[in-house]
Amino acid sequence: MRVAFAASSLAQTKADLLVIGVPAVSASADVAATLADLGDFAAALAAVATDEEFTGKPASTLGAPTYGRIAAGRILLVGTGPGAVADVRAAAGIAGKEARARGAKTVALAFPGATVNTVELRAAIEAFAEGNYKFDKYKSTGRKAPADALVFVGVNEDMDAVSRALALVAGQELARDLVNEPADTIYPESLAQVALGLASDRVKVVVLDETAIREKGMGGIYGVGKGSARPPRFVHMTYTPAGEAKGHIALVGKGVTFDSGGLSLKPSDGMMTMRCDMAGAAAVIGAMKAIAGLAPAVRVDAIFGAVENMPSGTSYKLGDILTMYNGKKVEIHNTDAEGRLVLADCLTYATELKPDALVDLATLTGAAVVALGDWYSAVYTRSDALAATLAARAGEAGEGVWRMPLPDLYKDKIKAEWGDIKNVGGRAGGSITAALFLAEFTTLENWAHIDIAGPAFLDSALMHYAPGGTGTMVRTLTRWVEGIGDSSAK
Repeated sequence: MRVAFAASSLAQTKADLLVIGVPAVSASADVAATLADLGDFAAALAAVATDEEFTGKPASTLGAPTYGRIAAGRILLVGTGPGAVADVRAAAGIAGKEARARGAKTVALAFPGATVNTVELRAAIEAFAEGNYKFDKYKSTGRKAPADALVFVGVNEDMDAVSRALALVAGQELARDLVNEPADTIYPESLAQVALGLASDRVKVVVLDETAIREKGMGGIYGVGKGSARPPRFVHMTYTPAGEAKGHIALVGKGVTFDSGGLSLKPSDGMMTMRCDMAGAAAVIGAMKAIAGLAPAVRVDAIFGAVENMPSGTSYKLGDILTMYNGKKVEIHNTDAEGRLVLADCLTYATELKPDALVDLATLTGAAVVALGDWYSAVYTRSDALAATLAARAGEAGEGVWRMPLPDLYKDKIKAEWGDIKNVGGRAGGSITAALFLAEFTTLENWAHIDIAGPAFLDSALMHYAPGGTGTMVRTLTRWVEGIGDSSAK
């Protein structure tokens, strides 16, 4: 998508769709003042706004054809309320969604009377791309193309902000594509190939096959993966900056490319969208693509284990005891609690790299969805500073996170009879006990686990997001790394 800036009046701006952000007003007639640049068409549109009781309430919309009275083919008014960053983001997301629904190739976006700063400009570009995204690759008919160009009208040109935003867009859209693809397309080997495709002078990628995984003693990854005809893969991506690194971050993602539940088989309905169980790995890959584009002065190691969790004669079984990469013995009480086994080996490996901070991402528990719904990701960490930083970066990125407790009080729930620990802790506090399990596999205090089970994949549209993968946490993680490398980054 090309992003440009125009100095033309709203009436003279050529576009398939002209979107105007309208601040909240006391009466619909006051909308005319915001639309004054539309000339004679402003009065007619203001009259329609009065009839439809449109007053610029956040996320409210009013669309109409222009009948040739202005240069744009169609107009859409979107309420921005007081005009905060969140409101600008929401308005741009709606613009992107409307543009995709109508197949608009060129979209003009304006916020008359408002000064759009760097933060808001980045937010608008990112949100427009989110709304404009729809995974319809396998549709035979009815496909609508995404926009080719987004043109800001009356906004100061800032190409640095544009390039930064587009880097995040590219990473997030890669993550969404990976999550949305069928499991017959994205499986352990093909997911590893995607990571290899990002290799460059600054990004190195190492892939271990099933033999190397077993020889390395990664019993979690190997144990879960051995039930599938498609063997597991372990992937380590490293971004190294051109100059001196100002920090060292490790990212770990859960890469279960399809989760049947294994021998603890899921019901059919619960299995239908389980191609999304690699959303953590997808987010890590997407973040690495964005980071490579931004080139921050930070070393980043991205690690994921890729497996299919399938039932077969070679599947791991209830009562098995797996020896993990750090030597701990895990007693299996449910083969559908497989993601934490894969993550555990990756966390130990990442810890050996001695990063300044380590964050893992996983669609780990249904309990997190029950607690926080479809928008918020659950954050578990014992570091107040890391929790605050992640929350701040998520706020800037327009993503929802919520810190959850990580009490040692519940550790007895994962105490095992024969092994060191068991892989489930019961129904109560299921998301917490999963995080406590993971905590057994890293010695880093500056570690956070983010359970993205709610927002990673949407069964139905939410705000400007289409159903399917969202690429959640790509923007948050990238902004975090970007800020470490450049304190002036916005």
